[in-house]
Amino acid sequence: MSLTNFPGGATPASSSLPKVTMPALAEMKRQGKPISALTAYDYATSRLVDEAGIDLILVGDSLAMVVLGHDNTLAVTLDEMLHHTRAVRRAVRRALVVADMPFGSYHGSILTAVSNAVRFIKEAGAEAVKIEGPRIELVRTLVDAEVQVVAHLGLTPQSVHRMGGYRVQARTASAADQLRRDADALAEAGAGLLVLEGVPREVAAQITAELTIPTIGIGAGPDCDGQILVFHDLLGMTFAPPAKFVRRYADAGSLIRTAVEHYREDVERRAFPSDEESYHLPDAARKELAAEPAGGAKITRMRKA
Repeated sequence: MSLTNFPGGATPASSSLPKVTMPALAEMKRQGKPISALTAYDYATSRLVDEAGIDLILVGDSLAMVVLGHDNTLAVTLDEMLHHTRAVRRAVRRALVVADMPFGSYHGSILTAVSNAVRFIKEAGAEAVKIEGPRIELVRTLVDAEVQVVAHLGLTPQSVHRMGGYRVQARTASAADQLRRDADALAEAGAGLLVLEGVPREVAAQITAELTIPTIGIGAGPDCDGQILVFHDLLGMTFAPPAKFVRRYADAGSLIRTAVEHYREDVERRAFPSDEESYHLPDAARKELAAEPAGGAKITRMRKA
């Protein structure tokens, strides 16, 4: 059975639920219903996340670090992000699929940024793109071009060099006030959702209360309309100490490492594969093969010739 097939033509349980859209997320905020979000970067992971009922899947540029092994998010390319977004899109039936626009893909002209954003929608099947920073005019232009936008303020990883590292933002009254103004401007420009990363809980709570669009927090406290984590952080599949805001729900890294070690040990002592895990000749063919003299009669005839 192919990985992409649903057994017996069945569809995952998540398919019985209504498709998540940006207006649906706005309605969840109005009803006070928390929004669950998670990153994913490939078919298998995305399918599991979607079937678990997550509302929003972000194909994050964090894949540069957790999938491709870079030191930060800056190295991942537009083509790599498109490639991973396509894989995610094939798996998802219910969740809203959002693609991160990588560093450099929207930092030049607005025309180039819109063209790159359209590629995520048209070529990769994303339903929205995420951009970092208070890029008000770009958000307005993207929305006019029928591209839904998720904005991202606070600790913006693509600005790691300017920030001097991954540091909590808006820790003064003036910085918090500027963040509020940026959030208001982005919502006014048409952003459908706002990610708040690495900001004090009190600041995130105030912005969330003031905005009509949903906020999604990561390291921003429990008062946002929703929460997002990096998939690999949630499952303990990273190789560095977790950030303060990360809760590890399982140690998949240890589980995988142990399973692989057991496999290696079984191969080394010839315990895998077993006879039961091997294919066998039919009885008639096995008896015929056993009846042939050693070396085979055909080989003997060839030597005489």
